Amino acid sequence: MIKIEGVIFDWAGTTVDFGCFAPVQVFVDIFKNAGIEVTMAEAREPMGMLKIDHVRAMLSMPRIAEAWETKYGRTANEDDVKKLYSEFEETLIATLAKFTNPIPEVLTTVETLRKQGLKIGSTTGYTKSMMDIVVSEAEKKGYAPDYYVTADDTNSLGRPYPYMIYHNMEKLQLSAARHVVKVGDTVSDIKEALAAGVWAVGVVVGSSEMGLTEEEFNGLSKEEKESKIAEVERRFIQHGAQFTIRTMGELPALIETINEKLNA
Repeated sequence: MIKIEGVIFDWAGTTVDFGCFAPVQVFVDIFKNAGIEVTMAEAREPMGMLKIDHVRAMLSMPRIAEAWETKYGRTANEDDVKKLYSEFEETLIATLAKFTNPIPEVLTTVETLRKQGLKIGSTTGYTKSMMDIVVSEAEKKGYAPDYYVTADDTNSLGRPYPYMIYHNMEKLQLSAARHVVKVGDTVSDIKEALAAGVWAVGVVVGSSEMGLTEEEFNGLSKEEKESKIAEVERRFIQHGAQFTIRTMGELPALIETINEKLNA
């Protein structure tokens, strides 16, 4: 019987940091310090990318590009990118340890998958220096994948390139792309999975795409929750996700469904 051999998770917004809040506020703040007001929605749009690429993506947004030109009398250049990113990195690293709590159902789901013989990999938009903090803190709280890769390991070719997934597959000895599931909380995660030819799964509750804290989500009415969930599910599907799951607890059953499809 052909089976899924491994799952590759994203980190912030997928396995830790409900709502993916660690980087978002920092992006808002560094642009504000540069005299440019950006919205939380604008800061979230490129989420999942390598963070310096995220800065470039924000500077390329028409409204932000126009605001930058109005303030500085020129378009933003690579020196501006590097200056903003340097400030971002310094600020994020100072606060990152606070945003490493595992998202509900992650620990039990990973335990279930391991008991079923699956290997657990991971990719991220964070750099190696950022992940030194995240990995250490998450492990103290019970979450530790078998392997993780940053774009520092792939010549700075982060999402949507597939190379971080390929590194996981090599290290974990996963035999074929169709035997691998990638789970993430952003459109960038979906694009990464599709580029690698693995199964693309979007997780909804706790995601950056939803952008709510756990308290905010729990405070919604049943109707409001359903509306938010449906909105995020649509975005994932529109960008090519084969499946969505509301919470991580649904993943083991989904993998059984995928196994059935592999053997149909």
